[in-house]
Amino acid sequence: MTSQEVILGRIREALRRPASGHSLDSQPGPWAAPIPDALEARLELFAANCAALKAEFRLCPGFSDALECCRSYAWKKIALHDGKLTDALAERLKIPQVRTDSGYAVADLESCDAALTECEALVAETGSVLVSSARSGGRALSVLPPHHVVLARRQQMVANLRAALQLVRHQHKDNWPSLLSFITGPSRTGDIERILVLGAHGPKKLTILLLP
Repeated sequence: MTSQEVILGRIREALRRPASGHSLDSQPGPWAAPIPDALEARLELFAANCAALKAEFRLCPGFSDALECCRSYAWKKIALHDGKLTDALAERLKIPQVRTDSGYAVADLESCDAALTECEALVAETGSVLVSSARSGGRALSVLPPHHVVLARRQQMVANLRAALQLVRHQHKDNWPSLLSFITGPSRTGDIERILVLGAHGPKKLTILLLP
């Protein structure tokens, strides 16, 4: 047998064995830190994690608060996708827009000051945002513009990564999105002399606006 045949044989054998310890229905191990059940406590934990990650997190009691926040950035042009939250906000902003749902020019998307997206879930344990190609306008919208603004509802706040994936399974059943991505703070790197640089591989600013 050739080396290639040996490797492929091992892969086929591994695929026949059921995975252990990775079921979304199983309980986390005893090493996992406890996450509070109360929503307000989870919000505090998420806010603390966002602050540590240099991400901006704002509680918006009403839609007008989210609108006021976005207007304060003085954007000239935004990118977004079709969605209840994104549509409602973009309609009131009344500035030029690039939509990614039915095709777009990459140069147009790159020229936008910010991207508005919705998300699948917010993760209290890590301060992460779970986005998908299905609910965040494709793959590029949350990556190319320099400022990524996420619009979310309180019921999307979950305890941990496992709970976030369980929520995706509940929402999409067997038709999972082609892309899932956990965004934990703005893009960053510390490769050069261990100096932290934001925006090296994506947006340099991440803002999460949480609506009721």
